[in-house]
Amino acid sequence: MNIVVNEELKAYIDPLTPDEHDALERSILAEGCRDALVLWGDVLVDGHNRYGICQKHGLPFQTVQNTHFQSMEDVHLWMIDQHLGRRSVSDFQRGVLALRKREIVADRRARAAATFVASAPAEETQAEADPSTDVATTSVAPAEDLSSREAIARAARLSSSQVVMIEKIQKQAAPELVAAVKSGTISLNAAAAVATLPAEEQVAAAVAGKDELKQAAKRVREAKRKTREETPVKAADEAAAPSDAPAADELQTLRARVAELTAENEALRQQLAQLRGSDAPSTGGDGQPF
Repeated sequence: MNIVVNEELKAYIDPLTPDEHDALERSILAEGCRDALVLWGDVLVDGHNRYGICQKHGLPFQTVQNTHFQSMEDVHLWMIDQHLGRRSVSDFQRGVLALRKREIVADRRARAAATFVASAPAEETQAEADPSTDVATTSVAPAEDLSSREAIARAARLSSSQVVMIEKIQKQAAPELVAAVKSGTISLNAAAAVATLPAEEQVAAAVAGKDELKQAAKRVREAKRKTREETPVKAADEAAAPSDAPAADELQTLRARVAELTAENEALRQQLAQLRGSDAPSTGGDGQPF
């Protein structure tokens, strides 16, 4: 039998760890290869590890054809669904697989919609020529909708918050940090925190090992907590600053106006006193008027 190993398919799912591979090898040596390898024509789709172990030890195995595949996308989706259902797959791996499925499904839906729109005028013309033609039957059935985080979480058997953390790790984490997550050295929560650090700090923490990764995550959380505590105080100060400045300016203006009015009032008093002195009648030496 000619079996073709497609390296892209072989690498599409994260490989077993050395311990997992050793456990599988011991199981096959003791009980034989119980599960059939899945083929698409000559291409091996599922069972790369079992195939390699059987080839290494000259052990027999069974194969089965999957006749439903029409494209490599079908193969990818089938592989994803198979691994999403396996208990040995970690939370991080399930999240990554569900996000991959979202991309494939979204692309399929977009292509189906574009094809339907492009073919609609021709179908309408055909329907006009032949009224018995049902245009609705030519539409493509919608693919599974994984556009929301909740849908992805259900597909991966995770919480929405876990999906958010996995997305953050995928986008921001250095390869060394991703490797630490895959190996179980660091938790999803801690890895998502460390992923917010500059790449060189992530690498340094990952290289230093589990304890340093925990400390790095702790520092990030403490910094975020401090920022949250300081934000309300800062916001209050910023809110008060604009109102305090006009109040101070207004007070200074009022004081200047009071001083100005006081000076004007004093000047008026002096003028009044002068006027009263000039209006008094002249008197003789005895004080009597002439």
